[in-house]
Amino acid sequence: MRILIIEDDTETARFLEKGLTEAGHSAQSLHNGIEGLSAALHEPFDAIILDRMLPELDGISILTSLRASKVQTPVLLLSALGQTDHRVEGLKAGADDYLAKPFVFSELLARLEAITRRHQPSPENESTLTVRDLTLDLITRQASRGGRRIDLLPREFRILEYLMRTAGRIVTRTMLLENVWNYHFDPQTNVIDVHISRLRKKIDLPGEEPLIHTVRGAGYRMVK
Repeated sequence: MRILIIEDDTETARFLEKGLTEAGHSAQSLHNGIEGLSAALHEPFDAIILDRMLPELDGISILTSLRASKVQTPVLLLSALGQTDHRVEGLKAGADDYLAKPFVFSELLARLEAITRRHQPSPENESTLTVRDLTLDLITRQASRGGRRIDLLPREFRILEYLMRTAGRIVTRTMLLENVWNYHFDPQTNVIDVHISRLRKKIDLPGEEPLIHTVRGAGYRMVK
């Protein structure tokens, strides 16, 4: 996952960044509220770790601005204020979870993974997925576009299914690794790019509207 840390305490930020990196995630730290809000509004992240007390703009104000702007990135709010009314205020402002300081990193990681799972598309009972003129039959495992049959290898089918279920959203390389390959390894490996390239050649023929887009520095997105 690509995670944004908005935390003014540089020691805590370094601790979180190190722990998340060791857990196989990509983490970026910012140390004041205005910079943090700007990044959260304009860059794709899978989750945000947000300190409540920040210089220039506090965490509650950031949360309110994000949700007002329809940014639904999962947010774990951190605070030294652990009283019930403070937790309620944070959750009402749009936080997905609230963790009081000091905290144990293993609990933070578990809570972070839980809130991101809740935001992932859940498997549905439909037998067919459709995006524009592209159709994927989940029973026969057959794809077609505009009446044209598309033969897919097993891995290509799983990638296409995940992209269609998340149509309109940015899908990072780490998300593909975790949901298609089901394990963690270096997200910088080109195995994903190779598979996407092969899939794109089958889905997007010359003259057809491109459905699979590369988002530079972030991952991929299927049009909705």
